[in-house]
Amino acid sequence: MPNMSKEKHPMPSQAPEVRSQNFLEVALGYSEETAVEEARRCLDCKNPFCVTGCPVHIHIPEFIREVAAGHFEEAYQVINRDSSLPAVCGRVCPQESQCEGKCVRGMRGDPVGIGRLERFVADWHNAHGVQKTEKPASNGHKVAVIGSGPSGLTCAGDLARKGYEVTVFEALHLAGGVLVYGIPEFRLPKSIVQKEIDKLEDLGVKIETNVVIGRTITIDELMGEYGFEAVFIGSGAGLPKFMNIPGENLKGVYSANEFLTRINLMKAYQPDSDTPIQHGKKVAVVGGGNVAMDAARCARRLGADVTIIYRRTEAELPARREEVEHAMEEGIVFHFLTNPVSISGTDGWVSSIRCQKMELGEPDASGRRRPVPVEGSEEDLEMDCVIMALGTSPNPLIKSTTEGLETQKWGGIVVKEETGETSRKNVYAGGDAVTGAATVILAMGAGKTAAAAIDERLQGKEQ
Repeated sequence: MPNMSKEKHPMPSQAPEVRSQNFLEVALGYSEETAVEEARRCLDCKNPFCVTGCPVHIHIPEFIREVAAGHFEEAYQVINRDSSLPAVCGRVCPQESQCEGKCVRGMRGDPVGIGRLERFVADWHNAHGVQKTEKPASNGHKVAVIGSGPSGLTCAGDLARKGYEVTVFEALHLAGGVLVYGIPEFRLPKSIVQKEIDKLEDLGVKIETNVVIGRTITIDELMGEYGFEAVFIGSGAGLPKFMNIPGENLKGVYSANEFLTRINLMKAYQPDSDTPIQHGKKVAVVGGGNVAMDAARCARRLGADVTIIYRRTEAELPARREEVEHAMEEGIVFHFLTNPVSISGTDGWVSSIRCQKMELGEPDASGRRRPVPVEGSEEDLEMDCVIMALGTSPNPLIKSTTEGLETQKWGGIVVKEETGETSRKNVYAGGDAVTGAATVILAMGAGKTAAAAIDERLQGKEQ
């Protein structure tokens, strides 16, 4: 019989006063008993809307059925058919707006904890799994993947399973892209990312680090002298945006991209780290997305009093509700309907940030009500560090070194939606390099789409 409880089982986690002092993972994961009980809440619908909400179309009822029966390895193999990064997705995907958002149990209570079950299954496999992935026989075709983030790793994994000789080119010294430089250890342990990458290498995927496409090698060279028949661009969106207000060049002003890279990739929070970072006492984070929450929570763990400055209300925050709640629990202060207008400094260092109160006016192009300044409402907040978390755009390097590659005015690569192919034949793209900063799972979906199209092209299956 199904478990008809209206509430999903809570996720065990570190207490706020403890976790705000360390970089260990906040969520602790389900036990076997809890996972089985949560899985029994699934109604095993004949028309599973949850699957339509998943960008990579995992067979959700099937894997949950296996969990309910206590068949955890079998559940992992179901997920693994469609997802190269289950332990990652179970931690960072916005399930509430995707698979869980379409779960019928959510109509009269909580949806089934699909994300929590995916994480449990992946972690159980990593702890107990004995099956090593075998490299398929080569089909004789070579494909290059630019970038080792979620879109690139997914494309590489899907192609490798079909026998393609895949080489991933990564600009940084570690593979993983935004999974290693952008998402903090307390949300996504880097050991988890490395295990997922190890599985892809078992499939035969080669990963070349410290290779900057457009400088070290160009796409034309990859498809020429290096003999790659197709290229997938999954280079992400790592070019940070700023407000262009007075004082942004002061010392102590970071982009969230730099701040998080120093902490997550270079381990600047460790006492013996070679990478310097300012341990501010009073830190302002400007923005309201997941990256802003990550930057604020990292600064809190470095010992700062942290304030998030956001120009709309709490209801309009684009960050996941869970991340907002965790930030609030950890003592981070939110200043809503507030927007910076300048930053002041002393001896070249940040000393304060001047903000103006806002009110919501008519909706803008995004459909959200536009923030309008309130005259005469400026105030100065004492700060010694400011982190700008305003979004990112693709680096123009690949565009500037690749002839005939069409891009949007803001830098995103133009692709055919159904295949991911760019204006250059046999050159495909996906993820943040196309959409701008978005979610891990959407990037993975784009990688799957491109992999399928590349396979059809190189195998002559196109209609």
